[in-house]
Amino acid sequence: MGEFEAHAVIDDESWAALCELRVGEPDAILAHAHQRRRRRQIAPGGRLVILAADHPARMVLDVRGEDGQLGDRRGYLARIMRVLQGGEVDGVMGTPDIIEELTGLDLIASRQGGASMLDERVLIGCMNRGGLRGAAFEMDDRFTAYDAAGLAAMNLDGGKMMVRLDLQDARSLETLHACAQAVNGCLENGLYAFVEVFVVERAEDGYRTLRTPRALMQAVSAASALGDSSVRTWLKLPYCEGYEAVTAATSCPILMLGGAARDDQEAVLQEFATGMRAGPNVRGCLVGRNVLYPGEMDPALMARAVSHVVHDDMDAVSALERSAGEA
Repeated sequence: MGEFEAHAVIDDESWAALCELRVGEPDAILAHAHQRRRRRQIAPGGRLVILAADHPARMVLDVRGEDGQLGDRRGYLARIMRVLQGGEVDGVMGTPDIIEELTGLDLIASRQGGASMLDERVLIGCMNRGGLRGAAFEMDDRFTAYDAAGLAAMNLDGGKMMVRLDLQDARSLETLHACAQAVNGCLENGLYAFVEVFVVERAEDGYRTLRTPRALMQAVSAASALGDSSVRTWLKLPYCEGYEAVTAATSCPILMLGGAARDDQEAVLQEFATGMRAGPNVRGCLVGRNVLYPGEMDPALMARAVSHVVHDDMDAVSALERSAGEA
């Protein structure tokens, strides 16, 4: 398969129109957001595949090596749009700039007579991005993006927050407290809270996620209790061997994260397929780079394969074959 062509998805005219929209009609983006048709129920079939698009705000710009692919905003948005236009995912989670850019591009397309790629999709705003990767203050993960009022003002369906628990760093408590307040804010606005949580420990090259059943059970137990209520809380967790013990630590719905992009797409899909069978509360995936940058594979095909794993209970090989046959 040939190299992905961003210009085939966002042409020069559309890119220029988005830039002009920011200057000449910034309020039109908010107005279009309020015209978006939202789902009555966040997961009508009980399962979700959400595209994660919040990495650049934490200064995560590389997919493989130091390629800077996530720093090419037009290319990044084009991959997201490619997936959305194909209808393979239930929604998108992103920071304010990305949500606004997608809304702006959707407005431009609608003015040209095109159908909306955001109607009936689950849109989730990312809330805390302050813990920049590699910074001395990485564990000081302040809420520098959406707050609950901002989520509601943009007509979004929920907010995503992350808490990395370094049990040797007091700043994790501050993030935990801020997440509890954010859960309450989402509740007050009738929104869902998606809490990404895991235990980390300091290593020479940064922070290392502890992907053991016990560490994830500890993280789940803390995250499930955040805020005044957990009735609208979904958890975002990494997969690990022995996932059954992790899922048994809560009744909250769980979405598996994808992590750093890997070259073996079948292995990614098989991990998701195994995780989906680990407990009745595993309800899908919230995945970014492994869908948007699947090597030489079309992002839309990878998204379709993930959807088959989650929504159709397929194994990795069957999902890939079905996805390729639908191309």
